[in-house]
Parts: sequence; C-alpha cells; structure tokens
Amino acid sequence: MASTSPSPASLSTPLLSDCIAPAHAANGHATNHRHHHHDDDSDGAAAASVCGDDGGDPFAFLSEDRPPRDRGPSPADPFRNVTPAWGGGAYAWARTLLLLPVAAVRLALFGLAIAIGYAATWVALRGWADTHGKPREGGGPMPAWRRRLMWITRISARCILFSFGYHWIRKKGRPAPRELAPIVVSNHISYIEPIFFFYELFPTIVCSESHDALPFVGTIIRAMQVIYVDRFSPASRKAAVNEIKRKAACNSFPRVLLFPEGTTTNGRFLISFQHGAFIPGYPVQPVVVRYPHVHFDQSWGNISLLKLMFKMFTQFHNFMEVEYLPVVYPPEIKQENALHFAEDTRYAMARALNVLPTSYSYGDSMIMARAVEAGKVNCSNYMVEMAWVKDIYGVSTAEAMELLEHFLAMNPDSDGRVEAEDFWAHFGLDCSPLCKKIFHYFDLGIKESITFRQFLVGCAHLRKQPLFQGACETAFEKCRDPETSEISRAQLADVLRLSMLLPSDNKMLELFKTFDIDGDDKISRDDFMTCLGRFPFLIAFFAAPINGEVYIEIV
Repeated sequence: MASTSPSPASLSTPLLSDCIAPAHAANGHATNHRHHHHDDDSDGAAAASVCGDDGGDPFAFLSEDRPPRDRGPSPADPFRNVTPAWGGGAYAWARTLLLLPVAAVRLALFGLAIAIGYAATWVALRGWADTHGKPREGGGPMPAWRRRLMWITRISARCILFSFGYHWIRKKGRPAPRELAPIVVSNHISYIEPIFFFYELFPTIVCSESHDALPFVGTIIRAMQVIYVDRFSPASRKAAVNEIKRKAACNSFPRVLLFPEGTTTNGRFLISFQHGAFIPGYPVQPVVVRYPHVHFDQSWGNISLLKLMFKMFTQFHNFMEVEYLPVVYPPEIKQENALHFAEDTRYAMARALNVLPTSYSYGDSMIMARAVEAGKVNCSNYMVEMAWVKDIYGVSTAEAMELLEHFLAMNPDSDGRVEAEDFWAHFGLDCSPLCKKIFHYFDLGIKESITFRQFLVGCAHLRKQPLFQGACETAFEKCRDPETSEISRAQLADVLRLSMLLPSDNKMLELFKTFDIDGDDKISRDDFMTCLGRFPFLIAFFAAPINGEVYIEIV
C-alpha cells in the first residue's frame, strides 16, 4: 500500500460525496491527553502516561489524521432483487396459477431449443483443433462454414428468449460496424443479456473460466471463441487483455463483448467498471439493457437461478429494451486511456439509463454473498464501496474478504454492527480503557458499535500512515530477544504490561496466537509484521516501548 496519507478532499465517495467528510472537519483533530505520574522512589523522574477513559488518541504517535466518518448503512443496494421471494399478492398468485400450463409448454420449448442448439454447436465444433478442450490463445477465427452452421444455435437462442416470455424485444439504435467499434460493452442485469447478444451479434465474450464446466453452456460459449479470465490472477488478467487486443485488431474475428461491471446488478445503479475492455485502446460501443416492469424484477440479484427462471416462465410477457449508444473513443493522452476511457463510457451509459454511477464493485457482491452464506440479515450493510476503498487505500478484494471473516467471527448484530466487547473478545482481550480508546478510533459516531466498513477503512487508514511501517519495525526491535530475534509469550506479556493490565493466561494465549501466524509457539519478525499488517490497530499496544514510556491504566 502507498505510504502517503490521502488528502482530505479525497476522502469523499462518488456515491454520496456530502455524506463522508474528513474527520477533522467533523470532529476536529483528536488530541492525545496524557497525565504524568511520578514515582519519588525511582531513579530520576521517569514519566508515565495514564490511559484513562477521557479522550485521547491511541495512535497519535503515528498521526492525528483520523479515518473518514462512516455514513452508516448504505442508502443504495445495486444487487438486491426487489420482487418478493414467492409471494407478491393476490395478483401474483392468480397469474402464477393461471400460467402454470403455459409454463410447462415454455419449459418444453426451452429444453428443445437447448438440445437443438447444443447439437448444432457440437457439429460445428467437431474436428476444429482450436476448440479441443478449451479455446487456446492465439487460435484463428472460426471458418465461414462453421459460422453459418452456428446460425442454428443462434435461432435456438432466440427461441430460448421466447420461452422465457421475451416475445418481442424493443431495440433502439444499431450496432456500429465492426471495423469502427470492435469492442462492445453492456450493463449486466440478468443471464438474459448473454443469450440476446449471442443471437444478435455472435460475439467473442470474456468470462470466468468456471463457465466452461457448465452443462451445454460450456460447449456453446466455446463456439464463441471465449476468452477466459481469472479475475484474481494478475497473469490471467494480463493474458486476457492481450487476447482482447489481438482479436479486436483482426476483422476476421467477431466483435468482443464484455460486461465491465463483472457481475449482475439490479439495473438501478452502475457499479465500478473493470478496465479490460479499455486497456487495448480501441473504440467501444456501449449498449444499455433495460427490463421495464411493474410486478416482476427480472434482475439476477439475491435470488436463485431456479426461482428467477420459474418467475419468468409464469409471466404473460417480459419486457426488454436494448439501446445501442454512440461509439466512445479513447482519450488522446495514452497514459489516461484505461481509467478515463472507462469512466467516459460508464457515464455515457449512466446518462442513457438515468441511473447513478457508484463506487460499488464486484468485490461488494462477494462481501454481500459471504454475509448471506454466514446467515446474516441486512447483508447490504456489509458492503463498503470496494472501488473507492481500493482507489484511496489500495485494499484488494482478497484483503477485504480476509478481514470480513474476522468481522463475522465477532458476532455482529442484525444491522451488521459489532460492539466493543465482542470485538476484543475475538482477540482474547477484555474491553480495558486502552482497548476502548482503540475501538473509538473506529467508532467515530460514538455509537458503541462499528460496521464492517468502519473496520476495513480504519485498518486501511492506519496502514497508510507514513510512520506506521517504521513503528512496526521499531516495536519488534524493542520487543525481540537479542539472541533469537524472536518474541516469546513471556516477552509479549512483559511488553503489554507496560501499556495495559494483562488478561488471564488463557486470553493471553489467544492473543499470542494472533501474532504467532505460523503456529510455532514463537513470534518471528515475519509473524509480527504480518499480524500488524492484518490488524494494524494492535500497534497501539506497543506505543510504550516505541516512545520509551510506561503507560498505566486506571480502572
């Protein structure tokens, strides 16, 4: 992570910029109140600081800069499907019962179309070396006769849309010539858009490698000369960008289609765009998809695939609108290509959709899905606007998910908030005065509980302080055994005794295990630095040896 603190102006989010103000603007700079206790019997006038409950910043030795004030539960949830799970009132039940026979016919049509499309695709791919197993990088375009045979599958795709109730689809604008815009990007609301674009454009798509294993679907997308990508692998992302660039540069390949949001949303917001479509620097044609509805939200959000399909089968008609927007060209300044190109495209799509572009990202959908998996309610309260967090603090989705596991283990309440006692119990500690001070660093609203967003941003904010890394190095040097360059359990207890009342032996063991990353019953330098990198607020326990002071807690 970067070593400089973010400027106050950068601490506002694009979603609600007036809701997150720098802490010093809201509360004033925190001050570090210290009172000195003198021991007349000691050699010299050794100063000691008293850590009481009244005020004080336990991280003043790093910086007086505080994390931004949390705006509370998210006012926007771009992933929630608003249709009731099975209910929906008398009209919904009556419609469902009336259309059950129609749904059976539609299901039969769906199965028949899948079977015919799969058979045609299997014949079209048979004997083609470029699709043995998975499509290989550097493969050539599909021969003309195979493309013509794929029209059977494309017509089957239109039949599938018909079976789902999309009897007609309203289109506005036209696809730009492939020579003018070789890359197409679209918002992603449901599994319907890929089927539509397969029929309409027969493009090369970019998708997760896991799709290859899906029955029927894996074979069909292979015919589209799919570009697989593992979004968590830098090497895979780089290879995918190179393949996008190669195929976009050759007019013998079809257009390249990407859904830059990286996941489905409910269509009421645009989340942050991935940059894979924009790094190659070719003109892009944005396409926006809408699903106008009154009773049935067709988005694939917090609803299972089978439920969504059943609801589609039991509608009289499902509305869908597709609008091809004017081509967006990359900026002239090459260094600004990916970022500004993606933002220009996103704002053009947001204007066309009349929706708000937000700082949520695919990472937020992963966070919310994990909260759902853990059985939590109000799971949207766990979202953090991951694109903003990553941009300001450099926190990766993997790091956020790791912290989320610890946060979920702290017994959050129904609103996704954790109280101080549960917070410190996770580390084997009682809520001592110093611990309360540390907790209040996160709890700027003084609500006696914190959200996952406050926890994540507070940790990231501490790690980004200019003096943090040096403080960690100093703390280890002051605490380690000179002979072994390691910290034993007894040495850790001796150090903590300088700043707080020691917990019981069992709780002390639990805290020791937090630092002992590799579980070898000793804290090496790597263990120590890794632990503080993961839980940077624990550095406050080492303020005394860092500053050469003795802290006395008054309880």
